[in-house]
Amino acid sequence: MTILVFGCNGQVASELRRRADVLALGRAEADLMQPGAAERAIRDAAPDLVINAAAYTAVDRAEEDEARATRLNGAAPGEMARAAAAAGVPFVHISTDYVFDGTGTRPWRPGDATGPLGAYGRGKLAGEVAVVAAGGRFAVLRTSWVFSSHGRNFVKTMLRLGRERSELPVVADQVGGPTSAASIADAVLRIGQALRDGGGASGIYHFAGGPDTSWAGFAREIFAQAGMDVAVRNIATADYPTPARRPLNSRLECGDIRREFGIDRPDWRADLAEVLRELEVRA
Repeated sequence: MTILVFGCNGQVASELRRRADVLALGRAEADLMQPGAAERAIRDAAPDLVINAAAYTAVDRAEEDEARATRLNGAAPGEMARAAAAAGVPFVHISTDYVFDGTGTRPWRPGDATGPLGAYGRGKLAGEVAVVAAGGRFAVLRTSWVFSSHGRNFVKTMLRLGRERSELPVVADQVGGPTSAASIADAVLRIGQALRDGGGASGIYHFAGGPDTSWAGFAREIFAQAGMDVAVRNIATADYPTPARRPLNSRLECGDIRREFGIDRPDWRADLAEVLRELEVRA
């Protein structure tokens, strides 16, 4: 089976490359800023499955660079989805909890009303809308708080800061599900295979690690597992202003993905232990 992956060195793309024989395209092979690039790549590769793991992920920078963020997160996935549908192959697209406004405390369901707070979320929502409109066999996978041993992420930031300081202020009023890129890659491949084989319904699905926690709670677990004596001081989102607003409630209800594909929420604490082992090996 030929699996075409848009994205090459990002967190999820890196894990997909570790798990399957994929054709992973970076900017040099498919510049998604250029209209038609995704369509040409799909036509040339003639794949059995298309996965989009490429995205503009600089949430704060997107506030000043919305046109580029929307092109990469909105228009390009739509082009991929239309080309995949025309070729008769399934398409799996990775999205985000940032399509919601973060109000309340109930976990967000896939069918809940969206309301992104910033440019990044608006672009990702535009991508979802375009993918759904393209038809064909597809799955939009919303996930949250991605971490891995690759690239930049919260785990690696905490480890770096923890080596420099004995106490760190960390936001405690944003709650969500940390999700390892490895678990996301496993879920994407399973969904893609099911769609290719005629199993599972096309639609929007939620996938996040459990149990839900705050960023401060996540940080405490990182330091505990890493054996680092770092005190975490709870602060409010208002105490740590950023150019882009963050949703306070990033909880995702993940029942649909379990019912359709038999995929359970992974325990992010176990996944964290594996990431820390990998980082220790690389140190």
